[in-house]
Amino acid sequence: MIKHYTIGIDYGTESGRAVLVDLANGEEVAEHVTPYIHGVIDQHLPAGGVVLEREWALQHPRDYIDVLEQSVPAVLKEAGVDPSQVIGIGIDFTACTMLPVDEDGEPLCFQAGFANRPHAWVKLWKHHAAQDEADEINRIGAEREEAFLQRYGGKYSSEWMMAKIWQVFNEDRDMFDEADAFLEGTDWVTAQLTGTIVRNSCTAGYKAMWHKQDGYPDDAFFEALHPDLRRLTATKLRGEIRAPGEAAGSLTKEMAERTGLLPGIAVAVGNVDAHVSVPATGVVTPGKLVMAMGTSICHLVLAEEEKEVEGMCGVVEDGIVPGYYGYEAGQSAVGDIFAWFMEHGLTSDLVDEAKQKNRPIHALLEEKAAAYQPGETGLLALDWWNGNRSTLVDTNLSGIIIGMTLQTKSEEIYRTLLEATAFGTKKIVEAFTKAGVEVNELVACGGLPQKNNLLMQIFADVTNLEIKVAASKQTPALGAAMYASVAAGEAAGGYSTIFAAAEKMARVQEKSYKPNAERAQVYEEIYKEYSKLHDYFGRGENDVMKTLRSVRDKAKGGTVLA
Repeated sequence: MIKHYTIGIDYGTESGRAVLVDLANGEEVAEHVTPYIHGVIDQHLPAGGVVLEREWALQHPRDYIDVLEQSVPAVLKEAGVDPSQVIGIGIDFTACTMLPVDEDGEPLCFQAGFANRPHAWVKLWKHHAAQDEADEINRIGAEREEAFLQRYGGKYSSEWMMAKIWQVFNEDRDMFDEADAFLEGTDWVTAQLTGTIVRNSCTAGYKAMWHKQDGYPDDAFFEALHPDLRRLTATKLRGEIRAPGEAAGSLTKEMAERTGLLPGIAVAVGNVDAHVSVPATGVVTPGKLVMAMGTSICHLVLAEEEKEVEGMCGVVEDGIVPGYYGYEAGQSAVGDIFAWFMEHGLTSDLVDEAKQKNRPIHALLEEKAAAYQPGETGLLALDWWNGNRSTLVDTNLSGIIIGMTLQTKSEEIYRTLLEATAFGTKKIVEAFTKAGVEVNELVACGGLPQKNNLLMQIFADVTNLEIKVAASKQTPALGAAMYASVAAGEAAGGYSTIFAAAEKMARVQEKSYKPNAERAQVYEEIYKEYSKLHDYFGRGENDVMKTLRSVRDKAKGGTVLA
């Protein structure tokens, strides 16, 4: 019997990863990572060295093509699989990752005339410089009682498509006019594979105000933003929108030669990294909240009805799996907070001890942090190092730690940051359940659950919910490969539905994290204090975080005398 495979490619923040998957059982036969040469561009542009302002985060689209040309041939070679056995390819992406293109679909940053213009480049998901535009979208949307606003929990984020497009319009009008269209990164890369631009309903719904029944908001809303934006969706966002699992087209001869695959195989519609992970964990029914845990966390849950949930990132019909409404919420920084601490928060004695014991510093830090009981550190933190995505939807918020003394140790601060991210997730779970969206179990995937047992146990104790962990280490890529098998179809050796694919290909680990009743009770008391701080600093009673940001920006601009 001939084995069939698909390839899933997960485009992350720093690199892209291709995984070759056996369709019979979901086994990840081979994987290969291609780091982005240009990484995250947040200081100055590659061409000309134009200095970027604060809150900017860009990328180079050439890095995305490198992943196709390097990682796809690598997994074929490693596995020794004949290209004729590969029946499809699918990709997922961070979102909203947006780029302007010309009428040929080429990124404007590739043109010499635009290479030194920041708005010509890819705006990464964590580009937060469009907060002013997001604030105005929310104000005008609320005044007009726009229906789309409630589907985003009452606030539209600066991370998403319309805010980023409007920032381009406001700050570089000539370039906005030059752009033939604005595309999600996942749609642009898919178009490189097929030769045809097709938009996906996942990013259109969660990031660009699109609704399966209603489409985009009407022209009058965009005219209220600016008269020249009236026809925005009909012009710069035009194009067919297809759902996850559908084929965007077939692989072109040129891209087949560059990847080592056969021309004509199915290319699945693009998807979002977190959303495509859901069926890869085996979750295809309501009640289970999937946490895609990495630099940030995306929280995703299925339901049979559309509800209004405070601060959710969106609810989209068929947005995750067909037949259900898919809900998204999230935390803008989780792994990023821990990485920040590892770079800036370690004391010299802890570093020296790790060297003396010849142990990885992270392992030693986790061991020491695990020795504390809940509440023993005397510390509490708000997890807003990169703003708050849910439930407050405000990128201008910042982090805080209280309870510090002269005796406070690095491991105590580290544990407190772990706990803060768990409290942030509990706040999101509460918002869902309060709105009538059932959550009775957590399922974790991504890089963090694979290497941080303490973090996962804290999450279980804080939320008082059992946490299961995906068996796959590359869940987004597996999900993309699963949807590629659906795009290829049964006749080619794939699957007829994502439900059928999940039954054969998805799995979780035998081990799970169960909450400890005593620890959960202590955390419930601490969580009450977290909630007080959350509302005090996050709901307008004390805007000190925003005041400090404003003073900082004035000082940086030289308007405040020393």
